[in-house]
Amino acid sequence: MDSAYISALAALSGSVVGALGSIATTWLTATAQERTNRINQAMTRRQTLYGDFIEEAAKVYSHALTSNLDDVSNLMHLYAVMNKLRLFAPANVVARADDAMERIIETYQGPNINVRTELRANEARDLDVLRGFSEACRKDLVS
Repeated sequence: MDSAYISALAALSGSVVGALGSIATTWLTATAQERTNRINQAMTRRQTLYGDFIEEAAKVYSHALTSNLDDVSNLMHLYAVMNKLRLFAPANVVARADDAMERIIETYQGPNINVRTELRANEARDLDVLRGFSEACRKDLVS
């Protein structure tokens, strides 16, 4: 073979190897960025759902402390948020949300309290029905 051909093939193969390296690097970078974006979107979605559940559960719980369940529509939005949690949250978070829901329903079935007098008298009573849920959410979001 002529040395000119060998030099040309060596230059061409070097260009091909360089181009393939550049393509592989670009593909790996794009894949890593896409994965990071998906993880961030999922975390943002869960944060929003966790906040929605906490806000709605607090409203319904405060209503349960002072009222009877005359109208089930008070619970429907909370059940909707709960079922969204079932779609996106891990099992331990859903279990804590179920516990909070059970406590809220039990509160509706119990006697109403007079906030001015009985709240002070019941300080020892565990009124924080969302503590387990919020702790599970924090563990989920940190991991």
